[in-house]
Amino acid sequence: MANETDSTSSVTWAQGPRVAEVPSEPFRGQLFINGQWREASGGERLTRTSPAYGVVVGDYARATAADTEEAIGVARVAFDQGEWPRMSGAQRAAVLNRVADLVMARQEEFALLELFESGKPISQARDEIQWAAELWRYAAVCARGLHGDSYNTLGEDMLALVLREPIGVVSIITPWNFPFLIVSQKLPFALAAGCTAVVKPSELTSGTTVLLGEVLKEAGLPDGAANILVGTGPEVGAVMCGHKDVDMVSFTGSTGVGKALSATAAQTLKKVSLELGGKNPQIIFPDCDWDAAVDAVVFGTYFNAGECCNSGSRILVHESIAADFEQAVIERARKVPVGDPLCEQTKVGAIISDGHLATIQGYVQGALDAGARVSLGGQALDVQGLYMAPTILSGVSPEMAVAREEVFGPVLSVLTFGDLEEAISIANDTLYGLSAGVWSANIENCLAIGRRVKAGTVWLNTWMSGYPELPFGGYRESGQGRELGRFGIEEFTELKTIQMHMGPRTGWWLPKG
Repeated sequence: MANETDSTSSVTWAQGPRVAEVPSEPFRGQLFINGQWREASGGERLTRTSPAYGVVVGDYARATAADTEEAIGVARVAFDQGEWPRMSGAQRAAVLNRVADLVMARQEEFALLELFESGKPISQARDEIQWAAELWRYAAVCARGLHGDSYNTLGEDMLALVLREPIGVVSIITPWNFPFLIVSQKLPFALAAGCTAVVKPSELTSGTTVLLGEVLKEAGLPDGAANILVGTGPEVGAVMCGHKDVDMVSFTGSTGVGKALSATAAQTLKKVSLELGGKNPQIIFPDCDWDAAVDAVVFGTYFNAGECCNSGSRILVHESIAADFEQAVIERARKVPVGDPLCEQTKVGAIISDGHLATIQGYVQGALDAGARVSLGGQALDVQGLYMAPTILSGVSPEMAVAREEVFGPVLSVLTFGDLEEAISIANDTLYGLSAGVWSANIENCLAIGRRVKAGTVWLNTWMSGYPELPFGGYRESGQGRELGRFGIEEFTELKTIQMHMGPRTGWWLPKG
């Protein structure tokens, strides 16, 4: 693509050589069941066309319900009779660390496969693989440190232990936006706890998860401890959620699908962990670090083309600085390089599918119909591939759908507030509660937002920082349960109380002699 700013769309196109060529043949994958690669029982295959290049880049065996039943049965046997749950934490940690090493040895291979299937820029794909590897390493630490509790204060004749035991067979269902990162927020922690798993990636971005199967095998994970199926929700996901031999479901995706999944899982009362949508505000006060806040808003909106549950897709700006701050964001956003994901300069790549691109455009049109105006972008780009211009919507009011619902695209809604109380009210005026941020030099403003905004993560004078040690998850319709940190491994455990009595026991009832 040429290095120019289009006068109609105000988009700056990335420039520079490609780091690789678009593949002439797709990546081919099979099902990974009981440590073996095999074709699907129905003989069908599922293909993936790159949203950036319009060519088939993935070709996978398409799992059936029967394949899913088999994989669950294998995972059940591996848990009930296999060696993995009975290994020491140190032994499990050694395998997880080997996985991390092997992933990083193939980082570019993983990154390119993710790029071709998702349309994300190469720099972001590489970062995702590296971050994912760090999660495997942290899970290895958790495998060695998982522990329960003891009670020595119950009297001289009683000692009690609280054990954390692996919950059992876990169904893991992951989305298309960060396929390798999100499977790495789940699978290594389940394995660290001693669970076994069946994994279904999104059919749009299955490649890196399938490639992970090769790494797990090479790292020495026992057969059956992790099984990988490519398929659709109705064929595969429904069985994974409802099967009686599955003890837990861990899902990341849309809130609507999460609700349906919960209803299915409820039939067997299995545990469910959900990481769902978000409508995350950044609240900007007049005393903010101006340049840092502007940069964070642009990053928070356009990173991964806005296809991110943590996207800062709405900003709440104090009315005294709103016009100037918005103009600064517009000027910065115009300079963000859009285009070929294989160019290292690119910051905004392709949209995942034509259907999703239409959904994003629908939200923009709905905002215009409701009285908002486009200050930047606003349309799909007339180029090869599926691209949406970085977009800024001004004059957005809190009741508009674009201010309350998850757009999941490179679209920023600008709202204003008059005081702290109004900012908190607007921030909380949504069904979601995943993350939020505040920009102010006043620590009282920061702590008030941190305490009173209903969100699982609140960033103070930063945005989208992340560490394996810290839990991640949301309030309300953003989900339930937590990933990462010590809480991440505890999600995959059951608590068991053991009470030990010492000495003679007093009878409950003895007849009078």
